[in-house]
Amino acid sequence: MYRHCVKRFLDIILSLAALVVLIIPMMIFAAIIKLEDRGPALFKQKRVGIHKKFFNMYKFRSMKMSTPHDVPTHLLDNPEQYILRCGQWMRKYSIDELPQIINILKGDMSIVGPRPALWNQDDLIAEREKYGANDIRPGLTGWAQINGRDELEISEKARFDGEYVKRESFLFDCMCIFRTVIKVSSHEGVVEGGTGAKK
Repeated sequence: MYRHCVKRFLDIILSLAALVVLIIPMMIFAAIIKLEDRGPALFKQKRVGIHKKFFNMYKFRSMKMSTPHDVPTHLLDNPEQYILRCGQWMRKYSIDELPQIINILKGDMSIVGPRPALWNQDDLIAEREKYGANDIRPGLTGWAQINGRDELEISEKARFDGEYVKRESFLFDCMCIFRTVIKVSSHEGVVEGGTGAKK
């Protein structure tokens, strides 16, 4: 009941409210990006959604236009060379993720769920399949995000995603959102160019 009805209703209401509140700050962030590096402020990436169906996920562009497309940051050679100056603090505080409010409103994503994998992250997709984590809407934040984020190995990330599938509920989602705010405020678990460098 919660997953199929209540959660979607809450996603729509909360994403609409967030869009109203954040529209002006988002326009300012977009202007800052365009002033530093010519090109669109927003970009879209092909991501894996519910039941492994592809969708275009929106983000603020935090990297230069010359950056190779559809390559996870951790697979880039010296990723720091591609990151915009404004992109550094946008990533640090997850500001680059704000346009995903649109994806939530459209129904591509939920506020809480496994972070959507890139279309070519076959290893992560395969690991999630073991836990049924490909059969729920991906999220803006999730259980794996607040338990290590960029520091997690692929197998560990998928295990946390599977744990979320089992524990998904209104109260658990509220707890995930609350802990996300704390994590983002302290920018804990952010590793530039990394997935699986947990120390």
